Amino acid sequence: MCGRFVRAVSIEDIADEFEVDKPSFDLSPSYNIAPSQDIAIIMNDKNRSMALCRWGLIPSWAKDPKIGYKMINARAETVAEKPSFRSSFKKHRILVPATGFYEWKKEGKSKVPFYISLKSGKPFGFAGLLSVWTSKEKKQIYTCTIITTGANDLLQEIHDRMPVIIQKKDEDLWLDTAGQNTETLLSLLKPYPSHNMDFYAVSPMVNSPANNSPECINKAE
Repeated sequence: MCGRFVRAVSIEDIADEFEVDKPSFDLSPSYNIAPSQDIAIIMNDKNRSMALCRWGLIPSWAKDPKIGYKMINARAETVAEKPSFRSSFKKHRILVPATGFYEWKKEGKSKVPFYISLKSGKPFGFAGLLSVWTSKEKKQIYTCTIITTGANDLLQEIHDRMPVIIQKKDEDLWLDTAGQNTETLLSLLKPYPSHNMDFYAVSPMVNSPANNSPECINKAE
């Protein structure tokens, strides 16, 4: 799964990396992003743009917004068929910009947190889905989920799953909602190549989302 991630660069840097205009909103770099928080997403509504979105997808038909806490991830194996996600998979695919993410490895009775990123250190985009939910007060709320798949060879020693990272060459294909068939899209939802990734243990301070500073991604002593 993916329950915590990092965006250690500015919104301006994200705009440059994903070739979109700088948005009207601003977000400071964040080193311990958790579900229910507002995050930046890249979407394609005729043109690429960046928007704010709450992490934890609320299907448009949901009555209770609390369902979003259970919808932070969608499995690649079932995303095209599951009622909660299939409409968004067809019409509202997004990228979630990040520079890394955390995963916890069981060691005895404890769990050791690891920080995982690209060897290049550059930002990348998780495969995500968007849903626009309307509250009883008729307020529209943008919510999203991050798609996961089986772990690559590098990360299998930590966890059996990982978030899907869309390769740069496939970003336009993933974001294009016109005329893409299911088989082509599902082929993109695969483990990212191990040789382009790296990981190391970090401090248990990341266990609490209240801790959000550059120290979160320092190597553990």
